[in-house]
Amino acid sequence: MTETAPGAALLETHAEVLEAATNALATREYYSRYPESPSPRVYGETAAQEGQAAFEQARNATFTPLADQPGTGAEVGSEVSPYGPPLGVRYPELDVDAAVAAAQAALPAWRDAGPRVRAAVCVEIIEQINRRSHELANAVMHTSGQPFVMSFQAGGPHAQDRALEAVAAALVEQERVPASVTWEKPTKGEPIRMQKDYRVVPRGLALVIGCNTFPTWNAYPGLFASLATGNPVLIKPHPRAVLPLAITASIARDVLDHAGFDRALVQLAAEGEPVEGRDGLAKTLALHPAVRIIDYTGGPGFGGWLEREAGGAGKLVYTEKAGLNTVVVDSTDNLEGLLGNLAFSFSLYSGQMCTAPQNVYVPAGGVSTDEGELTYAQFAERLAGAITAFNADESRAVEILGATVNPDVRARATDVPGLAQRLGGELLLDARPITHPTYPDAVVRVPALIGVDAANTPAYSQECFGPVAFVIRTEDTGASLRLLRQTVQEHGAMTASVYSTDEEVLEAAREAAADAGVALSENLTGQIFVNQTAAFSDFHGTGANPAANAAYTDAAFVANRFRVITSRRHV
Repeated sequence: MTETAPGAALLETHAEVLEAATNALATREYYSRYPESPSPRVYGETAAQEGQAAFEQARNATFTPLADQPGTGAEVGSEVSPYGPPLGVRYPELDVDAAVAAAQAALPAWRDAGPRVRAAVCVEIIEQINRRSHELANAVMHTSGQPFVMSFQAGGPHAQDRALEAVAAALVEQERVPASVTWEKPTKGEPIRMQKDYRVVPRGLALVIGCNTFPTWNAYPGLFASLATGNPVLIKPHPRAVLPLAITASIARDVLDHAGFDRALVQLAAEGEPVEGRDGLAKTLALHPAVRIIDYTGGPGFGGWLEREAGGAGKLVYTEKAGLNTVVVDSTDNLEGLLGNLAFSFSLYSGQMCTAPQNVYVPAGGVSTDEGELTYAQFAERLAGAITAFNADESRAVEILGATVNPDVRARATDVPGLAQRLGGELLLDARPITHPTYPDAVVRVPALIGVDAANTPAYSQECFGPVAFVIRTEDTGASLRLLRQTVQEHGAMTASVYSTDEEVLEAAREAAADAGVALSENLTGQIFVNQTAAFSDFHGTGANPAANAAYTDAAFVANRFRVITSRRHV
């Protein structure tokens, strides 16, 4: 009886999924495998209760599913929910050198399994993650501060779609070169014949450094791109958002084991809050000689350090950092739709998204609308009113705003008048506090607006993460577009948006966005928002401006994670 090769059974199981995903990647048409609704009709009548129970069971306990990792014998963990309660989860501290050795030992069998088997195993991991979406939603909510439905969607199915997208992209790139060919070169006599075999080999150990705000959504592309291309992965979560990635790692390790591979292909490196004066674990791991690939989402300070130091040491570094997401307002034939769309975009998760708009450029001469001409001041007043009205029902508002995620955001949100004064701006709308009906300790704020003149560039030329945005008075729309181009080229942006009824203005905005290297949304007045992107269709980031050096998910994001080695011989 012939023994089945590791992972082979999953090839047939997930063949249709891989075909559908790779087709969607090629066409860029709508495709989503994982339903975004947490409805019992979709995930089962008891899924919500079981997910909540699993989350509660993890609290105030040791996370035993990772107890079989190489450990130091110590435990770490210091997560406190942005909604108030400490999580109390303790994680086994990873023995880094032993973990690296285990990962390196696991690599050959995973490499030799081949791209399609690896892709099928990765799909099985994602499928198993999807089945625990309610549990993950609670973990994401209580580590990031996202409201529950957003935690379910962004932390669950949307992240899972991005994971599947990375697997499909990795498979396409690895199979672009045939495994074997007979090569013939014509000559006067018999042709010269050679047999050439092409072998995909991984770079080596990969490191994923997670963020606090989107622990799964931002980690999954790098995690699955590296794993699908044959690289073992160390996951280093943000100290305040460990649980979602601990659950992820435990699922991945179980699936790998059941498929016949070494669990050490995925390991979690948790740590508590960094100690002042001592390097954090992320820096230690990034400089480890065995680490060859690094994926990072977070602030520009550490992201820049990784690009300089780790990148300068020859490691592949993929970063998503911070930027000045920009809205240019010229004119509109749907003022209510424009205001409603922007009010939602500012309010969603209190602006704590790397794609949330921050700088709104409005001509000093005003804006032409379907309700007549509006001066700069009138437009700013209408925008402030739209944000206030959108968040008027506080019980509804908390399910959009969520909670502020860290002390820096809270400091800005609770002293916007002082911030406006320090920046030399005008307070247009203060960040009104809302008491969360279930979690009274949560700091919840309606987004604020500060008005500034375009000449006051220091005020708006740095990211102001959280529920604060700027309405910037410019000379005219041409000046607004010049500022879009200039600020994004210098400081970066993940998104840009324009509102205009003039096709020439729209074309000029497209040119400015192309020059600046930022994705552009035009005249969004409906149920699509600038801070949302769709897997398999929208690229998240471009890699063409300082906000990010990579894009989820293009060929460049996956293709350099492996190399192709040729062996040839005469026939």
